[in-house]
Amino acid sequence: MATVLPFNGILYNQKKIGDLSAVVTPPYDVISPEEQIRFYERHPNNVIRLDLGKKTTDDHEKDNVNTRAAGYFYDWISQGVLVQDTEPSLYLTTLDFQLSGRMMIRYGMIALVGLEPFEKRIVLPHEKTFSKVKSERLDLMKACHANFSQIFSLYSDREGILDLLKEAALQSKPVFDILDDRQDRHRMWRITNPAVQAKVTGLMKDKRLFIADGHHRYETALNYRTWRSENDPEFTAHHPANFVMMYLCSMEDPGLIVLPAHRMLIDVEVEKIKTLPDRLAQYFEITRIPFADNQKKKALDSLLAMLEKHESKNAIGTYSKGSDAFLHMVLKKGVMEATFGNQLPESLRQLDVTVLTRLILMEILGFNGSHLDNEKLITYSSNVEKTIESVAKGESDVCFILNPTRIEQVKRIAEEGQIMPRKTTYFFPKALTGQVFNRLNP
Repeated sequence: MATVLPFNGILYNQKKIGDLSAVVTPPYDVISPEEQIRFYERHPNNVIRLDLGKKTTDDHEKDNVNTRAAGYFYDWISQGVLVQDTEPSLYLTTLDFQLSGRMMIRYGMIALVGLEPFEKRIVLPHEKTFSKVKSERLDLMKACHANFSQIFSLYSDREGILDLLKEAALQSKPVFDILDDRQDRHRMWRITNPAVQAKVTGLMKDKRLFIADGHHRYETALNYRTWRSENDPEFTAHHPANFVMMYLCSMEDPGLIVLPAHRMLIDVEVEKIKTLPDRLAQYFEITRIPFADNQKKKALDSLLAMLEKHESKNAIGTYSKGSDAFLHMVLKKGVMEATFGNQLPESLRQLDVTVLTRLILMEILGFNGSHLDNEKLITYSSNVEKTIESVAKGESDVCFILNPTRIEQVKRIAEEGQIMPRKTTYFFPKALTGQVFNRLNP
């Protein structure tokens, strides 16, 4: 049974801040080092100082990225830069964005959700996580005792739960109405009507929640609750650490978009890159798409068109350093069943990301679990041009281009209790960090 509740959120005081777009950011895990610096310089109260602070060579136990984040957070509260709402609220958000020339809108609700272990099958993951990231996020949470960014989760909303919030809010003025760096429009409303809140809480009780983005944050919240319960003599079942802030979106929302997370690999042995096409040919039907320097864009368009055409057949593209061609690969029939039939269920074998991870990265290139857990060896991007350019510039050795994972695949695998490889999905656009915060102290 999912517990979804209103809460007294902490919001930026726009009378002090002015334009809220100067202090919000995307989630920490999609911010590049260059963007981090830009957000730091944009405003002295930018949320980057809380959620992705700068590390220094002089950091020590009493002065480090986490203690500084805690200092900023509580200073901003005492200075009135951040103000806690006096009434519990559900926060309705809208996100207007453009994709492939079409204007779209996505609705979401920010609320508190009761933490549940995955084995209870109420909150369901779908991806593996990185050990180091969870450790770092736990250190931040221990220092600050707050949720700075919400976990992005999905649920089936055939009852029109979000419609209740729309009826209660959309005719009134939003808390904020801003444009981000992509010129996407973000708005948020407070829903303070107790009757509406109670109805939403009641309808959500029978829901399963599927984590879309924020697996690290959810697992960290579970670990934080355990740590708090072991170290706080006043810990009870009603303690704020039993809850986590979530952004909840309907699976049926036409504005819910999943993009692929393309892979870029570094430190791949030269000999393995040389022999890669021949080894791939054992398992894939390969079409070579050659190009001269001034024809690369046309060749890439051809590759993407071929991938889309074969999206139901485990199609993957690849490009290696020093190559003058893209490779379009379609998996031969029966390969995954013959190779992994006794190891993986059918739902996982059918995923393009499983084909890439288990067959190409592990079987062909010899990666092991520690390689896959090392975010420095494998990087990810939803931007195909940037992915290709990283190889062309020599920043990566080889890249793999994927089709997006479908929502129904995410739901099926989560319901089966299976876990996809890391970064299987890239939900787009991201929910902003800095819209509202949740404090974890009583």
